[in-house]
Amino acid sequence: MGQQETVATSLADTVREGIGAALAEVDADLARRYPGDPGTRQPVHTVYVPGDVFAADTVRSWGDQALAALDEHAPDAGALAGVLGISDELAGPVHDRVRAKLEREPIEDLRIDFEDGYGPRPDAEEDEAAARAAALVAAAYRGGTSRPEAGGGTAAPYMGIRMKCMEAAVRDRGIRTLDIFLTGLMEAGGLPDGLVLTLPKVTYAEQVTAMVRLLEAFEKARGLESGRIGFEIQIETTQSILGADGRATVARMIEAAEGRATSLHYGTFDYSASCGVSAAHQSLDHPVADHAKAVMQVAAAGTGVRLSDGSTNVLPVGPTTQVHDAWRLHHGLVRRSLARAYYQGWDMHPAHLPTRYAAVYAFYREGLEQAAARLAAYVAKAGGDVMDEPATAKALSGYLLRGLDCGAVDTSEVARLTGLTRADLDALAGRAGKTG
Repeated sequence: MGQQETVATSLADTVREGIGAALAEVDADLARRYPGDPGTRQPVHTVYVPGDVFAADTVRSWGDQALAALDEHAPDAGALAGVLGISDELAGPVHDRVRAKLEREPIEDLRIDFEDGYGPRPDAEEDEAAARAAALVAAAYRGGTSRPEAGGGTAAPYMGIRMKCMEAAVRDRGIRTLDIFLTGLMEAGGLPDGLVLTLPKVTYAEQVTAMVRLLEAFEKARGLESGRIGFEIQIETTQSILGADGRATVARMIEAAEGRATSLHYGTFDYSASCGVSAAHQSLDHPVADHAKAVMQVAAAGTGVRLSDGSTNVLPVGPTTQVHDAWRLHHGLVRRSLARAYYQGWDMHPAHLPTRYAAVYAFYREGLEQAAARLAAYVAKAGGDVMDEPATAKALSGYLLRGLDCGAVDTSEVARLTGLTRADLDALAGRAGKTG
């Protein structure tokens, strides 16, 4: 190799070295606070089932009920597309994939609820329900998550509980339920990889710190690696968005979680009520909801903490016209959330599942060719009618990866359109080398 040509500069090396030393702390802080996407699959929804209702066949039962609703109210691709306004081109592929999903993996994320959906019970009754939940979850994971030959697995890819919150009136009960549940899982063989815990009604960052201390104590008591157990923070009070000091509380909560926060979940109805919104107007597209979620989105950006939207309480039940109205509402709300980069939400009824997956699959399939073409052009440095930057290439890769994860698109389709492998997409999205 030839000697590098010397070019004229004016600054001494000590200037650069001094700046590097001055910013070393900032560099470390940026790396700690903003590690980026965790590189794992994010479920497209969460289903809540009360602690006393959850059963060994809950996942399969929800899938069967969803299929029955689809067969009764939209028995073919044309009928479903007509109700939801899906294009003729997408009607067949979306309908086929929705049916296949409901048969194979109807629920992606299931939370056994010991909070609002369960309510106050005698201690002995909740103790028994928590122990029973642990036994059923452990057995479900032993049975598998995706077994088409057996009519679908007994577990969702992600499962766990929502305990009662850290407020004084219910704190001890929530801690005991969590302890019983986690202990039951350990006694049954250990914590499953898909375990998810939800901490509701958080108002102060100190409550998040308390959850961290609680989990640290459990890990130490059971000989687990420190940091093994993470949790979701449910945003459903005004104090979790804006504190008394005028600061964005949710950002402080992420910091208080000390790396254990996995996601922020917006609670539609509790948050709306706390803002004084009347019951008839409580919805995840209300302006107060949009404000809260915008704050959550900015606070979580780059931290690796993911976002989940809330739910609609309009259920697809009753005569077909009523079901269709509820489906159109739900489908529209899911589409709206996806466009706003909320890739997860809550579903409250089995008949919500067809429209959840129809909206998600249409979202990823209708943009597949354009996203693939832009990404292929970026990788080949071929230009085109859109000049994309590395950040956009990262977003395009993330879009395709989410489509792959939920079953909206296939690896072969992406490879054909982009010439890229899953590993290539992971690298472009900044997921390379991450596990989970």
